[in-house]
Formats: sequence, structure tokens, C-alpha cells
Amino acid sequence: MSDKTDCLGLLLRGMAMGAADVVPGVSGGTIAFITGIYDRLLNSLRSFSPTLLLLLKNEGIKACWKKVDGTFLVCVFSGILISILSFAHLISYLLAEYPVLIWSFFFGLILVSGLHMVRQIEHYSIGGGVLFVLAAVGAYLIGTLTPASLTPTPVMLFFAGSIAICAMILPGISGSFLLLLMGLYATVLQAVKTFDLFVLAIFASGCVVGLLSFSHVLSWLLRKHRDLALSLLTGLMMGALGKVWPWKQTLETRINSSGEVVPFLEVNVSPLNYESLTGTPAFLMPGLLLMAAAIIMFLMIEWLGHRK
Repeated sequence: MSDKTDCLGLLLRGMAMGAADVVPGVSGGTIAFITGIYDRLLNSLRSFSPTLLLLLKNEGIKACWKKVDGTFLVCVFSGILISILSFAHLISYLLAEYPVLIWSFFFGLILVSGLHMVRQIEHYSIGGGVLFVLAAVGAYLIGTLTPASLTPTPVMLFFAGSIAICAMILPGISGSFLLLLMGLYATVLQAVKTFDLFVLAIFASGCVVGLLSFSHVLSWLLRKHRDLALSLLTGLMMGALGKVWPWKQTLETRINSSGEVVPFLEVNVSPLNYESLTGTPAFLMPGLLLMAAAIIMFLMIEWLGHRK
């Protein structure tokens, strides 16, 4: 495979991660795991340490670039940035106009990717099972929390970026949803839409700090206790299915920064009762077809990966 083709593939993976990170309830880490770049991403981020300065002094920029897998990071993060800047409006529109169909697709994608992660565990154990259950329950409970409302001060935006980016590289935990819980999702999304450089710079600074620090911990876990780490990550992913369940009844609404009425507190309901409770068509068959399409798409990607 040529360098250009490889870079294009990484750019597309990054774009998929960026699109997922915009959606509250879907994790870019999940997409990284599905597309097979998760370990490489963590190892690349882990390379940023004080020893890198020593390498720069002794061997120069080229050695540092190779150490951090610079081309890989540029391609992936360029894709993430392109996706966030270009898809923020589109994803907001799709979630507002076709929520059941969009969430159905994501539900199928997360379900099959969780089953894929289970197959990566080489040795099953009681400890791994306990971690799986605790992570699944924890992720589910996080998804049921009621969003708060914090003042978007510079300090708060910095720490929100640090927390959200850690979640974004964890499969199953959505950084966007944590921003929603803190009441800062609308602020950050509006900053992306209007290209508010002040807000974006502070938030991005927090993201950089959180990303470089947390990646070391997660990478160590995957190297030293891979099966336990995979059990934990799989549990997080499976627990997140409660948040992305397509058929929800809105109990409370709020006014967002654009003056629009949006859901604030929702509960999962049966698709059979969805229309009578909400007055909106359940789109049961299209939703199930999109779930199946997501599963088939994932299996095809996995099959092509095995062939290569």
C-alpha cells in the first residue's frame, strides 16, 4: 500500500472519529477500535514525554517525528478536525430531524463492535467478568444522569476539555455526552459553528493536556493487563447502549444557545409503544434495517481487514 493511500485511509478513519465525537452518546474511541488504529493511536500519544526533548537535542526533528509516529497523528487528527468543523451542522440537523434512524445505526455499530472486542480477549477470568459488569453498569448510570448547567468560564472550559478528551478515547464513553452533562455541550458546539477562536483555544488546550496525560495510563493498562483492560472497555461500550437506544420519550426540554427547544431529560421506551407515547412514527422497520446495515458494514470491514 502506498504512503498516499495509507494516509487517505487514516484521514477517513479520523473523519469517522470526528463525526462520532460530535454526537452525544457515541465515542470516537469506539470508531478507532473498530477501524483497527486504537493501539497505534495510544502508543503514538504515549510517545510524548520529557524524554522526547532529550531525543530532539541528540538526534534532531526527524528522529522525534519517527518516535511519535508523526505522519500517522497528522493524518488522523486532520481527519478529526475536518469532520468536526464540517459535520457539526449536518449531524445536528440529522439528530434533530431523524433521531430514530440515526441512533438505530449507531446502536447497531456499537453492539457489533462490543462483540468484536469480546473476541479480542485471550484469557477470560472472574476479575475480567467483574470489571465488565462494573463498567457496563457505570456507563449505563452515567447515561441516565440529568445534565447540569455550569458557567462557561475559561477555567471551566479548560477542565471540561481535559475530561471530555479522556472520554473521547475510551470506547463506550462519549466526551460529547460528558460535555452535555456539564451543560457545556451547546457552548462548545456553538463555538465550532461560529469559529469562536477564544473558546476553542481554551477548550483545545485542555484537550491536549488531558489527551497526553491519560493516554499514558490507558496505554500501560493495554500493555500490562490487556485482557482486563479489554474487559473494562467492552463493559463501557455495552453500557453505553442504553444511551444510544433509538426510541426515547422526552420528559423535559430546555432552550439551547440558539434559542431552540431541545430534549433535556429522556427515558428509553419500547418501539411498540413509542408512537402512542410521543405521537411520532416509530420507524421500527427502517430502524432495524439500519441496525442491520451497521452490523453488516462492520463485519465487511473486519473481513477485509483479515484478508489484508
